[in-house]
Amino acid sequence: MNFQNTKEFAQELDRSDELKKYRNEFSFPQINDKDVIYFTGNSLGLQPKKAKEYVDEVMEDWASLAVEGHFYADKPWWDYHERFCQPLSEIVGGKPTEVGVMNTLTVNLHLLMVSFYRPSMKKYKIICEEKAFPSDQYMFQTQVDFHAKNVGFDPKEAIVEIKRREGENNIRIEDVLEKINEIGEELALVLIGGVNYYTGQVFDIQRITEEGHKVGAYVGWDLAHAAGNIELKLNEWKVDFAAWCSYKYMNSGPGNVSGFFVHEAHHNDKELSRFAGWYGHNKERRFLMEPQFDPVQGANGWQISNLPVLSLAPYLASVEMFAEVGMKKIIKKRNLITSYLEFILHEIDKEIEGAEFEVITPVSQEERGCQLSVYLHGQGKELFHFLMKNGVVTDWREPNVIRLAPVPLYTSFEDIYNFGQILKRGICD
Repeated sequence: MNFQNTKEFAQELDRSDELKKYRNEFSFPQINDKDVIYFTGNSLGLQPKKAKEYVDEVMEDWASLAVEGHFYADKPWWDYHERFCQPLSEIVGGKPTEVGVMNTLTVNLHLLMVSFYRPSMKKYKIICEEKAFPSDQYMFQTQVDFHAKNVGFDPKEAIVEIKRREGENNIRIEDVLEKINEIGEELALVLIGGVNYYTGQVFDIQRITEEGHKVGAYVGWDLAHAAGNIELKLNEWKVDFAAWCSYKYMNSGPGNVSGFFVHEAHHNDKELSRFAGWYGHNKERRFLMEPQFDPVQGANGWQISNLPVLSLAPYLASVEMFAEVGMKKIIKKRNLITSYLEFILHEIDKEIEGAEFEVITPVSQEERGCQLSVYLHGQGKELFHFLMKNGVVTDWREPNVIRLAPVPLYTSFEDIYNFGQILKRGICD
């Protein structure tokens, strides 16, 4: 498509946008009495208007039914979490029996590592990406330290980071595959972010998973920036496990519950360790209060505690919207609107002497989602503050990167054009 940097062109794209009606399903903050241009759905998604309705429903059931809400609410709390299995399976490319919701992201990754990181003296190394999100780095460090004390390996040798080549912004897939084969039989686990939070790079989940399995390692994925953003086929790709937060692209509210995936190949493996709890026990016999743990068949057998229904309610409102729209349409608009944003950035770059924007996110649509990370060469944090004061909510990362995420469900093409004009003023003023 031949893009144009005009309001009329952006408005024409909006008129032909098959997802345009969903913008009205979200609540926008306002700055200067106008809806903001919101580019931080990769950090916290906007609130679906239906979320409040779903939370209010739970509150009303609690008030009128109290404990009986577990069984007699319109959406009984007893099995509230099971409503997520089908729609989440479609979002991440799994089977309904392979997905569930519980806890928060890092908690779930720790719990899943109980099953999938079982190091020995000969097989104990973990591959991750350089500059992974800090929470993942802390998780790796503490998991390795915990096991090293019991097994006896050197924890300083356990974590292997795949680094970017000198002068490059992104990690090369061939370097990941080469490192997997170099470590070989010493490799216990590959655990990488499906989309790097800093650069927006999408990793080749299928190829990395296949290569990890060839050397006998488990392969898991932190999908915090991937779920609801990129195409996933976790079952087909034979990913062992994954987890994701729900409050970024899936708009469930701050710090809300995490989704998780366990491949069906592991559901009947009695050799896998897991931490057990009441809600992972056989559903049909749960209230018999039996002393011996009998796990639910499937991913929900990894559940531990009963679910926080008030937290699930806004997530359900969003997940139902995803089910209605479908990932195919979301990805189609994502590719178009992200390309338009990139075009606008380059146009402003050409128009203003001294402006230099370097998009460090890969150009290929197969290697990026809806986030563009941009180096603002010659610009400081003052430009970021100018954007914020003028109604553009974006994200600053040191040393001088802004992350822009035009989320397809609620970002318009006119937003992209208007952002360009505000950006131009910020540089020229």
